[in-house]
Amino acid sequence: MEKQIAISYPETLAFSLKMKKREFEREIKAISLVKLYELGKVSSGIAGKILGISRLEFLKLLSLYGVSYFSSEDLESDAANA
Repeated sequence: MEKQIAISYPETLAFSLKMKKREFEREIKAISLVKLYELGKVSSGIAGKILGISRLEFLKLLSLYGVSYFSSEDLESDAANA
């Protein structure tokens, strides 16, 4: 079962970002899932599925927002084992 979230925003916001309404809505959805991934709340596979892209495409998307696909735990573990 799917649920929807409605977000109110002024029409001028999408316009000021030079985006069409649909493009802006996709961007907000992607940004939300990138942040949830960054916080460790969703996996890359789930985020990709929700966005309708592959896990690999989602991992590539992370770089557009400056988010690493390595967690701080991964980096600490690698440093300890080096």
